[in-house]
Amino acid sequence: MLTGILLSAQVSYYSALIQKNPEWEYAGVFADYGISGTGTKKREEFNRMLAECEAGNIDIILTKSIQRFARNTVDLLNTVRHLKELGIEVRFEKENINSLSGDGELMLSILASFAQEESRSISENVKWGTIKRFKQGIPNGKFSIFGYEWQDDKLVFNYSKMVGYRKGNDGNPEIIPEEAEIIRWMYSEYMKGASRIEIGRTLMARGIYTRQGKPWVDSNVKVVLTNITYTGNMLFQKEYCEDPITKRRRKNYGELPQYFVEDTQEAIIPMDEWQAVQAEFKRRRELGPFGNKSLKLSAF
Repeated sequence: MLTGILLSAQVSYYSALIQKNPEWEYAGVFADYGISGTGTKKREEFNRMLAECEAGNIDIILTKSIQRFARNTVDLLNTVRHLKELGIEVRFEKENINSLSGDGELMLSILASFAQEESRSISENVKWGTIKRFKQGIPNGKFSIFGYEWQDDKLVFNYSKMVGYRKGNDGNPEIIPEEAEIIRWMYSEYMKGASRIEIGRTLMARGIYTRQGKPWVDSNVKVVLTNITYTGNMLFQKEYCEDPITKRRRKNYGELPQYFVEDTQEAIIPMDEWQAVQAEFKRRRELGPFGNKSLKLSAF
């Protein structure tokens, strides 16, 4: 809430500043609320501003600070250089830097490096807090998983539409009986010899969709059949953020420690049944194409 108030105040400040200058013509405010400045791909307003620049609709850009513009040194310099080629000036108020000045790029390089390292430092602090919670058996927020809802969430679910939530703060995951029956059926069918593709097709024929209202396909059937959460236990840090600047995430294959916490919620699938499914996964994988009977391998 406070961030929203600060953003509103900055928008009002710059709108008034521009409109008070008789030599300037107001071209609008471009603000990406709640989006990290470490990259530009998801910054819709930032990219809209660049499009306006390339269309010749902007001559000067005013920004509060380098951190508001970009925390990635490469993105910052590439963008400023591109704007410089277009003859567009960027003014950084806090640092008192003009991108078209003689020493503008040198100062930007130095200060942007500091901003990028600050972003890394913040990420490391967040990661430290997350690991501390993992060691205490506390999940990193409330994950959404087919078959469970949180005790204090009010869940309205329609298998053919999107799901709606009212988020709460405390509690543990509780079983959704209708979804739990579907999960038990999936495990049973797989052990009877059905492939993941066949399971997905059967669910779709019955008009049953995922929690997000999407079709069941091989990949999300696999997620259900391999998720140890259904045994009533949780495994933390199954994936991790490789780099706070690129935000690239990777599956954790032992690069970082994982944390197994027992009896975190009521089980849908017994541990021995879950382990049997994992063993069947391995058996079929070793057989290769011959382990998937949904594939047509006949010469005819």
